[in-house]
Amino acid sequence: MEWKIICIGCVLTALMVGCSARAKEVKIQNTEVEVATEKMIATTNKLLPLDISEKRINDLTHLMIHFISNAALKPEDPYNVDDVYSIFKEYGLSVHYLIDREGEIYSLVPEDRVAYHAGKGSLPDFPQYENKMNQYSIGIELLAIGTKEEMLAIVEEDIYNQIDPVLAGYTEAQYQSLQLLVDNILKRNPSILRDRRHVIGHDEYAPGRKTDPGSLFDWTRIGF
Repeated sequence: MEWKIICIGCVLTALMVGCSARAKEVKIQNTEVEVATEKMIATTNKLLPLDISEKRINDLTHLMIHFISNAALKPEDPYNVDDVYSIFKEYGLSVHYLIDREGEIYSLVPEDRVAYHAGKGSLPDFPQYENKMNQYSIGIELLAIGTKEEMLAIVEEDIYNQIDPVLAGYTEAQYQSLQLLVDNILKRNPSILRDRRHVIGHDEYAPGRKTDPGSLFDWTRIGF
C-alpha cells in the first residue's frame, strides 16, 4: 500500500511537472502570437522604381485611402493590376499598397520611403501639411470605381456608361484585407492615431480635386 501511495505521489508530481511544462509552452506560443501581430502582414511585392519615391525623414502621422482603375482606357476590364502599375510608372505616381478586387495586397513602395500619392491639398487641423501630406502619410489604393459624378474628371460619361454597374464600389474581400492592413499599420506605427482625423480619404485632403475613395466607400467596414 505504501509503495502505491509513493507511486501515486510520483505520478502526481510528474503530472504537475508536465502541466507546468505545458503551461510554459502555451505562454511561449502566446508570446509568439503577440509578437507576430506587430510584424508587417504578408503582401505580394510589386515594387515601383525608386525614382518615383524618396527616403522618408518625417514621422508618420496619417494614412490615406484612395481608389484607382484603368476605366478610362479599358472600361470592359478596368481592374488589371499590371495596367494600373503602368499608370503609376507613366505618370510618376506611387503608393505604398494596392489592394485588388480579390483582396490581394500588393506592396509597391516600402513604408520607410515617401510615395507620391497625395499631391496638392490641405487639412483644416494640419495647416503645416499643406501640399506636404506625402511626407507624413502611408497611401493605400484600392482597385475600385466611384459613381459617375465622382469619375467624370477622369472618365468621360459615355465611357463610364460602358462599365458593368456591378464593378462600381468595393468588394467584401477588399474590405477584409483593408481592415487587416490598416490595423497592422497602426499597430506598427503608433504615431498614426486611430481616428478619422488621421485615417483619411484623398477626397478629404483635396476636396474638389479628388473624389476617392468616394461615397461608395463604407468607413464603418474598417472600424471607423
